[in-house]
Amino acid sequence: MSPGGALAAGGVLALIPAHNEAPRIGPVVEGAARHLPVLVVDDGSADETARVAEAAGGRVVRQPTNRGKGEALKAGFRLAITEGAEAVVTLDADGQHDPAEIPAFLSARERTGAELVIGVREFRDMPPARRLANLLGKQVLRWSTGREILDNQSGYRLVGRELMEAMLASEEPGFGFEVEMIVECVRRGWTIEWVPIRTIYGEEKSHIHAVTHLGRFLKLAWRIRRARRQP
Repeated sequence: MSPGGALAAGGVLALIPAHNEAPRIGPVVEGAARHLPVLVVDDGSADETARVAEAAGGRVVRQPTNRGKGEALKAGFRLAITEGAEAVVTLDADGQHDPAEIPAFLSARERTGAELVIGVREFRDMPPARRLANLLGKQVLRWSTGREILDNQSGYRLVGRELMEAMLASEEPGFGFEVEMIVECVRRGWTIEWVPIRTIYGEEKSHIHAVTHLGRFLKLAWRIRRARRQP
C-alpha cells in the first residue's frame, strides 16, 4: 500500500465524506494522501467538491443527491469492504481534522486491536455552543450506555472491518450514525480506544441541524437505556 495510491488487500484507507466543501477539501485530501489512499464520497454537492478532491489526489465516488453523512459513510464502507480493507480512517472535509495525526490512529489500532479508535478533542477549545452540545451529549451517552465516552461526536476515527460490516444495517442517515458506531461497539463488547487530537474550528458553519439531531440523539439514548435494563 502506498500513500495516495491503490489499496492493497488488508490495508487501510482514508475516507472523507463531503458536501459542498470545495473551498476546504483540497488540503485535507492532500494531507491524508501522504499517509493513506484517499476515498472521497461526494454527498450530492452542488459545487466543485468532486473536482477539487480529484485534483488533490483523491478517488471520488459521487452520490447524485444529498443523503446525509451516515449514508455517505456507508457508501464508503461498502467500497472499502469490497476492496478488502481492514479499516478506514474517517476525516471531515472541512479542515477540522489534521491529516498529520493519521499515524496516531494507526498506532492505536496496532497497539490495542481496537475496532474503533476515536479522536478526542479538547472541549474547552470549542466555540461555546458546540462545547455545551458535546458535554451534554457525553453525559447522556454515559447515562444510556453505562460507559465513559470521552467524545461521542468526533468524526475523526478509525473504523475496523467488523464494525463497518455491522453498520451497514443502520437506518440512521445523518450524524447520529457516528453515535451508533459507539453503541454497536459497546453492545458487542468490542474495544474502543481514544487518541487526543487538535481541536480546530474556522468560520465554516456546521452541517448538523441542531433540533433534528437532538431529537434523534435522545431517542437513541433512551433505546439504549431501555435495552440495558431488559434481562
